[in-house]
Amino acid sequence: MIVLVGMPGSGKSTVGRALARRLRMNLADSDQVIEQRLGSTIRSYFDQHGEAAFRDIEEAVIDELTSGAPLVLATGGGAVLRPANRQRLHQRGTVIYLRSSPEQLYRRLRHDTRRPLLQVADPLQRLRDLYATRDPLYRECAHFVIDTHGAMLPTLVDRVLMQLELMPPADKPVR
Repeated sequence: MIVLVGMPGSGKSTVGRALARRLRMNLADSDQVIEQRLGSTIRSYFDQHGEAAFRDIEEAVIDELTSGAPLVLATGGGAVLRPANRQRLHQRGTVIYLRSSPEQLYRRLRHDTRRPLLQVADPLQRLRDLYATRDPLYRECAHFVIDTHGAMLPTLVDRVLMQLELMPPADKPVR
């Protein structure tokens, strides 16, 4: 199982789709699975029930997705907030952190109205705050960190594949 983590807008879903195609694997996007289960958008659910209720559902979905057949899993940006998620992701998959700076993310997301955590007066500052909190958590569960700055999609997919090739086989210890 290959797991992509990173900030909102870092390219997890886009890279995940391309990576799944290249590897001929299935793709699961945890946010899409959650929206299908809820029958509503994450933003709407957030507004009605709050972040804690959403994170409960997200944790259950991640547990389920990481317990199944191997696939490429694109997680939501906040999936790493729960220790149980970080542990499951790290133990059950190869975790790739797609790292993007808050400034890069702001350029990509400044007109996006679908992301509930960015619907604030100063989205750039919000991204900086989220990054300060989440970057250490992404690093904690990641096997590899790939910087997305200036990289086109094919380059990012190649970087992920290169890292995966460097992984030792699961049955051989790292020396």
